[in-house]
Amino acid sequence: MQRIARNERGNVMSFQFQRRYTGRLQAVILDWAGTTVDYGCCAPVAALVETLQRRGIELEHGEARSSLNMGKYDHLSALAQTPSVIQQWQAIYGAQSSDADLEAMFYELESTLVGVVVDYAELVPGVLELVQYCHGRSIHIGTTTGYSRQVMVQLVSATRAQGYEPDAIICVDDVLAGRPAPWMALQNAHYLQCYPMEALVKIGDTVADIEEGLNGGMWTIGVVASGNEVGLTLAEMEALTPQERATSLQAGYQRLYQAGAHYVVDTIADVLPLLEAIEARLRQGERP
Repeated sequence: MQRIARNERGNVMSFQFQRRYTGRLQAVILDWAGTTVDYGCCAPVAALVETLQRRGIELEHGEARSSLNMGKYDHLSALAQTPSVIQQWQAIYGAQSSDADLEAMFYELESTLVGVVVDYAELVPGVLELVQYCHGRSIHIGTTTGYSRQVMVQLVSATRAQGYEPDAIICVDDVLAGRPAPWMALQNAHYLQCYPMEALVKIGDTVADIEEGLNGGMWTIGVVASGNEVGLTLAEMEALTPQERATSLQAGYQRLYQAGAHYVVDTIADVLPLLEAIEARLRQGERP
């Protein structure tokens, strides 16, 4: 805010005032697949591959992982525009996929996800410890996801049985647009009654997660080892040699830092010291 004043000689003097939040951390907004559940982010990939295979389209897992944390309709639409899918679709059906084809695949994908998401619902190690830490300090746990509410009903039932039930769950079909738009994160803040947005931290495993947090004015933490950037299950990750593990993580770290992440770590188990670091920065009046 700018304020104009005059001194005793009548000279104009201009002052710039800026509010700074120096309070505590109020909420952590977590992603689901690849961050808190489903180490390797495998459920959406499996569902996408199966849905397209039913139409004769072969999809590499790497292709399926592109733009994975978008809403599922947007993801299907993006995949339909890739050269590989266009070529296969034209060879089989004699034309590119239509809006009607996308609609049909989307509803089939939703049905497939409802059936498979529970099979990949195991919590990533460190989630319950994070929840305990946050609740012990009156920090809320919110969540955003590219899954629809229909899919999340099944997933939340499975995670509740493991002791994980966040304070807020906002799905992609609860807002007008999913990631990288900030609306799901802002809806969490509204529901949890937390503000200003620099008092919140967004944690996720994709570029879209980081962009969602930055677009919402939040601190951001990326996770790599458990997420879509690597795409390995916990057992597959543990089977790697130290050199193989370092190589598999390097590109993911680089991508999330280049997206603007304030911090990047292996998994949710490595987050607690960063929350303390962010609180220290808040006390100094820093902003994301």
